[in-house]
Amino acid sequence: MDHAFSESEKAGFYRAVFERRDCRRFLPEPIPDQALVRILEAAHHAPSVGFMQPWDFILICDPRIREKIHEAFLRANAEAEKLFEGKRRQQYAGLKLEGIRESPLNICVTCQRDRFGPVVLGKTCQPEMDLYSTVCAVQNLWLAARVEGIGVGWVSIVHADELSTILRLPRQVVPVAYLCLGYVEEFAPQPELQAAGWLPRLPLKEVVRFEGWESSPSKAWQRFCQELENR
Repeated sequence: MDHAFSESEKAGFYRAVFERRDCRRFLPEPIPDQALVRILEAAHHAPSVGFMQPWDFILICDPRIREKIHEAFLRANAEAEKLFEGKRRQQYAGLKLEGIRESPLNICVTCQRDRFGPVVLGKTCQPEMDLYSTVCAVQNLWLAARVEGIGVGWVSIVHADELSTILRLPRQVVPVAYLCLGYVEEFAPQPELQAAGWLPRLPLKEVVRFEGWESSPSKAWQRFCQELENR
């Protein structure tokens, strides 16, 4: 209890979590250097297995590079659209899924898979932990940006090999997240896909399990289950 944050600090943290959004529409104002440094510092302090810190942050402003990435997105998006049928395809086609050219800054977060050598504490049984650690850095970046009033949009509809070619990544470095950053007019009350009815938000009680996948809650968990029901 002595290590808990104050009530106001807790409120600020949970506000950032619940008000974080995947943003696609950006204002042209540039991000101040001081704010960008704070955001990247937060990302760099993400947890990483074996303290490997496998991430790098490629900052991209050059419109020529962004145009190439936007073209790669258009190709991948056309492929993805064909995978949906009927009304779902029409709905997909109406969604804005990137802000590559409009946002004042793009960041590609990469993972250097051989950082600190072939044997790293924590990767010996699960070699993909470097990728998961990099995703933690993405989450830190996203939350820090929200605190600064800056929107972030993750563009995943682009082939990783095309990103690697455009950004001239070394063989051992893989792109994990291509992000668009910038100020926005608003942070929507709900995620855009939730508001559009693409998929519902699952209730917390439907994704919490006890002692295993199929196990029922024991008596020791009953009070907690009641708390879940009250959410």
